[in-house]
Amino acid sequence: MFLAKIFPFILWFKGYKGATFKLDLVAGITVAMVLIPQSMAYAQLAGLPAYYGLYAAFLPPMIAALFGSSRQLGTGPVAVVSLMSAASLEPLATAGSPEFIAYSIVLALVVGIFQFSLGVLRLGMVVNFLSHPVINGFTNAAAIIIASSQFSKFFGVYVDKAPHHYETMMRVANAAMDYTHMPTLIYAVSAVAIMATLKKYAPKVPNVLVAVLITTVISYFTGFNNDAAVDISAVQLPGFSEKVHEFNQATELIETRGGERAALGKAADELRNAETGPHGGKPIELIKMESEIAILTNHMDHAKEEAHLLRKDLRHLKFEAVVDGDNYTFYPKGNIPGGIETDGKTWRLKIGNKALSTDQLTMMGGGAIVGTVPKGLPTIAIPELTVKSFLKLLPTAIIISLLGFMEAIAIAKAMAAKTGQKIDANQELIGQGLANICGSFGSSYAVSGSFSRSAVNLAAGAVTGISSVVTSVMVVITLLFFTPLLYHLPQATLAAVIMMAVIGLVNVKGFVHAWHAQKYDGIISVLSFLVTLYFAPHLDKGIMVGFVLSMGVFLYKSMRPVVAELSMHEDKVMKSAEHYRLKGCRHISVVRFDGSLFFANASYLDEQVAYFRTTHPDLRYILLDAKGINDMDASGEEALAMIVERLRAAKLGFAMSGVKGQVMAVMERTHLLDKIGMENMYPDTESAVADIITKVHTDTDLPEAGCNNCPLTKYIPA
Repeated sequence: MFLAKIFPFILWFKGYKGATFKLDLVAGITVAMVLIPQSMAYAQLAGLPAYYGLYAAFLPPMIAALFGSSRQLGTGPVAVVSLMSAASLEPLATAGSPEFIAYSIVLALVVGIFQFSLGVLRLGMVVNFLSHPVINGFTNAAAIIIASSQFSKFFGVYVDKAPHHYETMMRVANAAMDYTHMPTLIYAVSAVAIMATLKKYAPKVPNVLVAVLITTVISYFTGFNNDAAVDISAVQLPGFSEKVHEFNQATELIETRGGERAALGKAADELRNAETGPHGGKPIELIKMESEIAILTNHMDHAKEEAHLLRKDLRHLKFEAVVDGDNYTFYPKGNIPGGIETDGKTWRLKIGNKALSTDQLTMMGGGAIVGTVPKGLPTIAIPELTVKSFLKLLPTAIIISLLGFMEAIAIAKAMAAKTGQKIDANQELIGQGLANICGSFGSSYAVSGSFSRSAVNLAAGAVTGISSVVTSVMVVITLLFFTPLLYHLPQATLAAVIMMAVIGLVNVKGFVHAWHAQKYDGIISVLSFLVTLYFAPHLDKGIMVGFVLSMGVFLYKSMRPVVAELSMHEDKVMKSAEHYRLKGCRHISVVRFDGSLFFANASYLDEQVAYFRTTHPDLRYILLDAKGINDMDASGEEALAMIVERLRAAKLGFAMSGVKGQVMAVMERTHLLDKIGMENMYPDTESAVADIITKVHTDTDLPEAGCNNCPLTKYIPA
């Protein structure tokens, strides 16, 4: 049994039969048909080349299944985690660059270490710090951001990313109005139509795979992609060469200054770890370095803005081509010399963040495709993780870890409700953590459990995690033998795959449900949604704002728990006098405190007792109904002791009923119980009220005849 805790997959083989393997085999192959195209699409959402999605679908599904507790959970690239990964790393490196890829792999390792540590330490409950309203608001915003981020691929336009996502979308809209590549739009819309139709009328057919196969085949036979590499002299446009030269100068300046800044930053870090200056402050050399770094950053910002404007102008240019065999001559669209025939296509310059090769300019006369996918398995290597990079990536890794795990555990529990299996949250954390750690060794970026693929796995009849092992094997076969078939896959199809996948994340009913439950939950959910949208691509802002608001509400409610005065209801049960508009007793106040009595709310109980004394001038006795007090700390005990002293000094009686064992233990250890007296401790409110009514009418100046109409007199023993 102990061995099964370390290697949960051992339990799979208990009573395992050939028929069971057949079910797992079919389910694994079915999931792979969905996973392979989806993973490539999600990799691009993460800012990585498409084939890195296949790397992320190689080891993680198998490792997560082997060491997790769910037998049907499908692990791999998912939309929200992919977007979070890209958004968190874009400030550190350019998307798609070798540095960005390296950061993505290291981030997966840090995420895995954090998740694995939580699982080993049995801290799976930390996910409860992210409330459902916050997750609902964030997920809805993320779905909109993810879907809209694919618009540029839908319309076949290229723009630079702005500081905010909505600004980027405005750039996409302007570029699309200027020029939309219609074949690209047709591929995207067709892919959506194919997937939507199959999902509705043939749900068992792998709609993603069918859409990918059809569009890839058509792309191959119609020559959807049509790029030409030409010398800059082939472009017949005055001033074009000068503009390309200016752009190259700006990008080279960014690269040069970036290298200088990186070297200075490294030297500054080493100096910060060394001794301080002569008077305990910063060394003079460090101050100089920081100033130089600031100047270099300023130069880089100016160069980046200049490169952006030049890139925008160059992308705006449209050409027509005269083709003579393998030779191309490009003229500005609509400005062709008389008597010259063109190929009828609209050509554009392909330009990114790097300097253009003037003798090998890429001119695009068609749509974008996946292109070359490296054949073979990724190199297995341990990512280079330093203390500095670990600390730099840890805040983002924590958010991705918690979000990814919440998604995974929610899916696992939903499936467990149907299969009847037991889910261990901590074991699932270990499985997800190991999947990210081992995945990073195989060049994977951060992964999590997928709702859509898990549903496919369950529907296909998967019985054990063998199905996930089969899925990983299918990915391996694809990497070894079938990558050339993916060359002509249109980028527009991958964009359609992402958009169709995130539609299920939109849940407007979640806002309504949260509002109906508690208005403040609805407000928190909406604010999390709006903040996430506004600050995108910095998605962590939405999570943090929602978290702070949720904790603020929690602390406020903890500081001001319900303190209700009770009276007799018509159904002969003690209930809140204020809520049910009940008449109370003039001489006895029955007070119920709902919540743990601790430092944050101890004074509040004191305030409420003082309020009841003020509003009841004829008060003789206070009974504290302690059934709702689950715990009490030193501050709570001291506040209660002071209340007892003040009431006794005012010659008022005090008693408690329904005190729980853990609270009674505190009172015994602090001798508060001796101060109150065991004769004033009652097992329940009913017996307490009955006894107190007798006390206030015995040997006192209060005539019993004057209390015939008291709501509590029915408790007087016959």
